[in-house]
Amino acid sequence: MATATARRLRANQTDVEKRLWSRLRNRGLLGLKFRRQVPLGDFVADFVCADHALVVELDGGQHASSEARDGRRTARLGARGWRVIRFWNNDINENIEGVLTVIASACGIDVNHPHSTLHRRPHPGPLPKGEGEVTANPGRPRRMLSRGYAPRRRG
Repeated sequence: MATATARRLRANQTDVEKRLWSRLRNRGLLGLKFRRQVPLGDFVADFVCADHALVVELDGGQHASSEARDGRRTARLGARGWRVIRFWNNDINENIEGVLTVIASACGIDVNHPHSTLHRRPHPGPLPKGEGEVTANPGRPRRMLSRGYAPRRRG
């Protein structure tokens, strides 16, 4: 049920969701991997960064009347190891740079560091052969979404 709902939501994004997704997709925010409209048990999260167990929710006018339900949902996700941050739609429309800064900070990234930028994009040209190859980092396990929608614990 949640998977069908997630597919429908991905196909019918709001303008605000499209705007934020355009900045998060393809590791557009400091190389962080985000997914959109992700089923987490009975819920469908707007945006998820599984590597940092972070759920980003966008709340429009319809959420003003459902604060209690949103609170219960946040508590249930929190009990499973997810951190949930919420933004109002007008935050995205009026201050998207501030929203991106909060998201990066929630992932433990210091955006005030001289070498970090919220606009990091891949280089448009290919790298010379042998450069830019990805090597595994055995010290940092990759977070995956599990069937129980709880992120794996780092160990």
